[in-house]
Parts: sequence; structure tokens; C-alpha cells
Amino acid sequence: MKAPEMDVARISHRFADVDGVRVFYREAGPRDAPTLLLLHGFPSASHQFTRLIDALGTRYHLVAPDYPGFGHTEVPAGFDHSFDRLADVVEGFVDRLGLDRFALYMFDFGAPVGFRLAVRHPERITGLVVQNGNAYEEGLSAVARDFIALRPGQEKRILALLTLEGTRGQYETGVRDLASIDPGGWTLDQHFLDLPGRKEAQIALALDYRGNVARYPEWQAWLRDHRPPTLVTWGRNDPFFTEAGARAYLRDVPEAELHLFDTGHFALEEELGRIAPLVADFLDRLGGAPSHGWRRRGGRGRTETPGPQFPRSAADPTDEHRYLQR
Repeated sequence: MKAPEMDVARISHRFADVDGVRVFYREAGPRDAPTLLLLHGFPSASHQFTRLIDALGTRYHLVAPDYPGFGHTEVPAGFDHSFDRLADVVEGFVDRLGLDRFALYMFDFGAPVGFRLAVRHPERITGLVVQNGNAYEEGLSAVARDFIALRPGQEKRILALLTLEGTRGQYETGVRDLASIDPGGWTLDQHFLDLPGRKEAQIALALDYRGNVARYPEWQAWLRDHRPPTLVTWGRNDPFFTEAGARAYLRDVPEAELHLFDTGHFALEEELGRIAPLVADFLDRLGGAPSHGWRRRGGRGRTETPGPQFPRSAADPTDEHRYLQR
């Protein structure tokens, strides 16, 4: 008797050459389905999205690259580890793969990388999924502000965060159930951090992070001007990026959806079962409208080439992580 088939995502693991950088990436799903570009955070890499790809990779086209200085991606000697260069490489990567239009999933470092892409190519962005990806000063905790204030000569304080204890703490702080956190995540992160040259890369990015804060007004203006369909999911116990940063998106994109979860920074680790359906519903409702052609709710403000309305999803009254209206 033939065994029944199960619909499981097939993940391909490949490299793409981008101006001398050998970019590792994971890819799943049909190329003619809505594309979601998964931009990982610190200190992780594309492996942080493996379970999300498993959950959604049969219905949607999911692409997750490793940045230079992270994961399996290989860089030439003398590579300048800055956020501008990370965005340059990711931009070249999407060009190399022929990704003309896609939604962005922006987590942590993925926000400064993703917003750079969005500002450069607004016509490519179909929507934003923001998960603990900050773009507002009120979203910076005291811990984050202290970290951003570090200057050359204070590298020892940065190195303290790059230890196994520091990496593990980023996963476990603020979660409800430690048993839900796979130790393989922070163990693999630490493996990559301990490779030759990786700590130097992270120090350079840490010292460059204040440049992201300086660009917050530019990114907020982009949100106001383009009003992209936006789904915000946020672990409200994040020690770095606070709940206020999540709510701030509603100021510039009032039509955005906001879902808060009682978990930490790596919200997918504990809340994949709630976040994955939200992302799937979001992608289903996106349709094909680019951000610059999406009509604002109620016809307010300037409307360019009209796009479809993007209705809010119905809230589940039994869900403590409910849809929050401003």
C-alpha cells in the first residue's frame, strides 16, 4: 500500500556570488507565489527562519540570505562591515536572483538593512512584516541606548555580548517557557561568532549602529509617504527594543496591524504557531499591489495609481495577543 504524501516545504541551500561576496541563502516555495525576503537579526543567520520556512514554504516563495559576517556567507579580505555594505550586498543578491517585487520580513538587524532597500527601491516592496525590528528612538531600551553609545576603545564591552552566555541570554530573556527555546539556535550562532574574523565584523557593526538611529527620521518619512501594507509582530519583553517601538509604527502607518506577544526578542522561537498564520494571512491579502500604488484607508491623503484596499484581519477575541487598534 502506498503511503500517503505529506506537503512539506523543500528547502534549497545555495550560494550566490555578489561582487566577490559568496552569499549563502535558503529558498523554498513556488517562484510564482508571493515572495517574502527574510532578513535575519544579530547574532543569528538564515537558520533562525528554518521553522517558519517549514511552515510557509509550500505556499509562498521564501528567500533567506546570510549577511556578510554572518552564517555561511563568505567575504573577501578587507570587506567593510557596515550597515550600508550589508544593504549593498543584499541589494545585489536580490538582483542576482531576479527578485523584482517582494515583501520584507525585518527582524532586528533586518530593519536597518530592509529600510535601506526600501528607500532605494520602493517600487519593489509589496509590504512589510516587522518583528522586533526598530525604527523609532522611543523603541530603544536603556540597554540598547548604552550599547549604541559605545565608541572605539570600548570594544571589550561589545565582546562581552559575543560570548556564549551573551548569545544564549538574547534567546532566553523575556520568554515564558525556556523549554520552548531550542538550544541549537544560540549554539549555532555562537559557532559562527567564534569563526576567524567574525567578532571583528560584529564590533565594526556595533560601532556603526548609531548611524541607523540617525536614519530613523528618513525611514519614518518613507513609511508616511508610501504607507506600505504592514504587519507588526513583537515580543513585548524584548530587552533591546521595547513595546513603544512597536506601537510607534501606527503613527506613520495607521493602517498597520500590531500584534504583541508575551515573549522575548526572538519571538518566533516561542510564538511560531501564532506568528506564522498571521504572516500567511498577510501574504494572502497582499495581492500584487506595490507599496507606492496602495490606496490609504478611507481615501485620506494623496492617492497615486489606485491599488486594492488592504483590510484588517478579524481579531480572535480569545487571543491574548490580539490585534491592537491605536
